[in-house]
Amino acid sequence: YGSRVGFWRVRRLFQERGLPLTVFGCALALERNPAVAAAIRESGWDVCSHGWRWVKHYELSEREERQHIRRAIDSMQKTVGERPLGWYCRYGPSVNTRRLVVEEGGFLYDSDAYNDELPYWVRVGNKAHLVVPYSLTANDSKFGAGGFFTASDYFTFVKDGFDMLYREGRTQPKMMSLGLHLRLIGHPSRAAGLERVLDYIAGHSGVWFTRRIDIARHWTATHPAPTPAD
Repeated sequence: YGSRVGFWRVRRLFQERGLPLTVFGCALALERNPAVAAAIRESGWDVCSHGWRWVKHYELSEREERQHIRRAIDSMQKTVGERPLGWYCRYGPSVNTRRLVVEEGGFLYDSDAYNDELPYWVRVGNKAHLVVPYSLTANDSKFGAGGFFTASDYFTFVKDGFDMLYREGRTQPKMMSLGLHLRLIGHPSRAAGLERVLDYIAGHSGVWFTRRIDIARHWTATHPAPTPAD
């Protein structure tokens, strides 16, 4: 349902409002759905690699995981026209993932973290690496897990979180991630909640709807990586 119907509905909601987004793209899924891959390619959206295929990276050997990262890059260059600049594991990373992503090179950030509301720098070996954290809180997965039932549940929950962050934003910036799964939020009775959320947030001044790659580039330019001495 998500790839046949949900994708196109969510795409319409964002395009009608001129809003960007980031796709967490599984490389093999994009290969198997060329129509969706083409629409993503034409959209100008950021595509963050969600792995070569949906597997648990923490169950892969280091050699296998390195191969998966390389396959994901090669695949997405063909399907969406450019290599991914961000990385985010499905099911969570292994103990090797971040190091392997940095060793592979070419990635500006990863989102394999849930521990902050702003980007931050880490050191991987002798290199600085940017983490743009993600969140499972304002996430439509609660429709599948039983936390949300109606569009109003979703709207109220996201609105309350946004209102809190917006008030706090008077003194310091905040980042909010809205995690969307096309097979969940793409259903009409749920997409109605997303529609209300987008319009509500857009009604506030000083809010930046943007892609994760833009956040990474902004953070890198505005808050460059500290040197080891710092």
